[in-house]
Amino acid sequence: MTEDAQRGFTLLEMVCVIALIAMMAAVLLPFIPRQTSRSRLQAYALETANLLKADRNAAVRRHGDVATLVDAPSREIRSGASAASIRIPDDVQFDAVLPQTCRHRPAFSTISFFADGMSCGGAIALTRLDTAYEIRVNWLTGRIDIVSRSIAVN
Repeated sequence: MTEDAQRGFTLLEMVCVIALIAMMAAVLLPFIPRQTSRSRLQAYALETANLLKADRNAAVRRHGDVATLVDAPSREIRSGASAASIRIPDDVQFDAVLPQTCRHRPAFSTISFFADGMSCGGAIALTRLDTAYEIRVNWLTGRIDIVSRSIAVN
């Protein structure tokens, strides 16, 4: 063979290299950390507010109490009216300010809603880097608001 015929790569060699790269990517991609984006943080805040609103509406509709569980250590918010739940990722700071008692009974990490639309109130804060969303439940009206704020990073 001449020297010109031996230069370059064959199609089979190229396919083998591409296959090896694809296999390495399939193995390594699950280990690359995925961080919560600003828009995904906002989506978690909206999901949380919608879950709380659904529980409030269920309490009014059923003419009975509904309690939403806010479990900060396990990073989960669970509906008291349905099977819905939200899991907050580990890279998001998750804080909750909840009442210790509600209508003279222990609250046990819940935000309770009542048939008249009232609640015992509470607040859930979701923070990631320079962005924070606070989901506030008004105790008198049961209204749920989302307040966003930027945090100055030094």
